[in-house]
Amino acid sequence: MRGKLFSILLVSCLTVWAGDSIKTVDINRSLHIYNDVMRQLDMNYVDTLDYKDLLQTGIQAMLSHVDPYTVYIPKDEDESLKMMTTGKYGGIGAIIMQRDSVVVISEPYVGMPAQQNDVLAGDTILEVDGMDCFKKTTKEVSDKLRGKADTPVRLKLKRYGEKKPIIREFDRKEIHLPAVSYYTSLPDSVAPKTGYILFSEFTTNSSQDFLQAVDKMVREQQIERLVIDLRGNGGGIIDEAIRIVGYFVNKGTEVVTTKGKAQNSNRSYTTSTFPLYAQMPLVVLVDHNTASAAEIVSGGLQDLKRATIVGQRTFGKGLVQSLRPIAYDGHLKVTTAHYYLPSGRCIQAIDYAERQKGHALKRDTAGGILPDVVINDSNKVDITYTLFAKQLLFDYATRYHATHATIAEPTVFEVDEAILSDFMQFLDERHFTYETETSKYLKQTLDVAKHEDIDSLTLQQIEALEPLLTPDYKEAIRRNETSVKEALGGEIVERYYYREGRIAYMLRSDKELKRAIEALNDKQL
Repeated sequence: MRGKLFSILLVSCLTVWAGDSIKTVDINRSLHIYNDVMRQLDMNYVDTLDYKDLLQTGIQAMLSHVDPYTVYIPKDEDESLKMMTTGKYGGIGAIIMQRDSVVVISEPYVGMPAQQNDVLAGDTILEVDGMDCFKKTTKEVSDKLRGKADTPVRLKLKRYGEKKPIIREFDRKEIHLPAVSYYTSLPDSVAPKTGYILFSEFTTNSSQDFLQAVDKMVREQQIERLVIDLRGNGGGIIDEAIRIVGYFVNKGTEVVTTKGKAQNSNRSYTTSTFPLYAQMPLVVLVDHNTASAAEIVSGGLQDLKRATIVGQRTFGKGLVQSLRPIAYDGHLKVTTAHYYLPSGRCIQAIDYAERQKGHALKRDTAGGILPDVVINDSNKVDITYTLFAKQLLFDYATRYHATHATIAEPTVFEVDEAILSDFMQFLDERHFTYETETSKYLKQTLDVAKHEDIDSLTLQQIEALEPLLTPDYKEAIRRNETSVKEALGGEIVERYYYREGRIAYMLRSDKELKRAIEALNDKQL
């Protein structure tokens, strides 16, 4: 019996060894082929090659075939790594965007160097430290703007209404983007004793920022209920998510488990502190862009029967990434496990292993977090989207800010008829024409029809549809006046009161927030 058992164990070990040996041979052969291709390129290719760029392109292409979250981070992108894990970087504290051949300041963060030194949204960046920014990409300009804290930066800017360029010289600072974008006690007329907190990302110590915001609302506004807004939150550090759940559930409660190939990837995450708000009624707002750690918070609170989830099904990112050091001070952010919630469900919506086998990439309809109260987001695309996409709302806000010193506070500001009429005059000056997607497809259909065996009468009937599908933009604005006014008002308010002001303004008409308040009221019946 003992001999038979020994034989079985020996065969098992040899099978494992053989499997590992075959895998090692395959890897070595592939690496040899790769090196030989590079050697042949070096000796024979007609032009000079950038081998560093070729190698990094090859690595990233290989990793992109695995999944979108496994990436190589070379040493020269240390700032990106720091930003990813801590929310901090050295720079001026502003978002920039591409506008044709120029880069424009999109949003300066309040309290940061750009805002403190009169850099405004809408300013075109002409130069950074002497570098001409014309036809530069946002990445090229961003790389130039970023740098070590307390180092000087010199900007040459073109501002609306100013004939001469503006020079701004100041020091870069360590920029720490707040995890809590906004929090407030909602008006008693809307929801008495109810707090609202917009939580944007799970970075180092973000759970402490969350707690401080809730504590302050409890102490100063005596809130007894809370709406946690995780819409658009792409996630981050899992430990921060566990700490946040721990504020509301019993110590030692399992929130999520991870399961992977390596033994150290299999782990159970439990709350480690006594709850501070074990009885506080909670509603969590989510949408299609709520992902990863944000799904752990919303899904965990849902599984533990601790919160009502309101919104749309979440993104479905249930993959765990870990940082591994790579030669020459680089890092590999590699997927090591899957997340599983207390109920046993996996958050992940896409099986990337199937893609590696050559199968079609499909989203699992069971992935992500399905809210308790589902709010179907409208798929209707109206003129508001076109005005936003063409950046006409942004440009008008730039002009409005240049000609109006102040506006009312975000909680009372309104886009009245005078502003709306002036906006339409602005669109006239820009020679704006409203072309719907349907009219674009019609033109394409007509072009194809002219080359096919379609009789002239049918072609005339198709052509007759074109003016019907190209509406007068002023009529379209009037039909969608509410949404246009809301979008335009948000852009204008942000110029005076920055991001917090815009959020406060937009919350006034937030239908999903209203439904969250209804869910809180239902929960207390």
